[in-house]
Amino acid sequence: MEGVKDLLPRHKHDTERVEMISKMSRDKIVQLLPGLLEWIQDINWPVAPSVLKILLTFPEEIVPHVQDVLYSDDDNWKWYILHFLVIELPAESKIQFKEYLARVVENPTQNEHGEELDEIAKEILETL
Repeated sequence: MEGVKDLLPRHKHDTERVEMISKMSRDKIVQLLPGLLEWIQDINWPVAPSVLKILLTFPEEIVPHVQDVLYSDDDNWKWYILHFLVIELPAESKIQFKEYLARVVENPTQNEHGEELDEIAKEILETL
């Protein structure tokens, strides 16, 4: 049996594999969520829009994986996560990020401010 990592895209142009993933059962895709999240580190990658579409169909299941990213040091990835994923999630899922979003609005680090995470965090909070 293939390992979870073997099912993920192999490169940023691997749209065929993303299409294959989109046809898998929800149970199987749930196992791939952390790995799929990595493919939206840059929304300009050819696989990113299709991966994003898959991720948005798992608004509850994606929350802990998104939280891992938001508490990482990768402010650029956080920008993509907030602008293209979190803002599109239903309020029930977005509320899970309220503490992080409020902290970024009220007390952003220099890097978070430089990446304009405070601005998108404020925009997301206004949707709650």
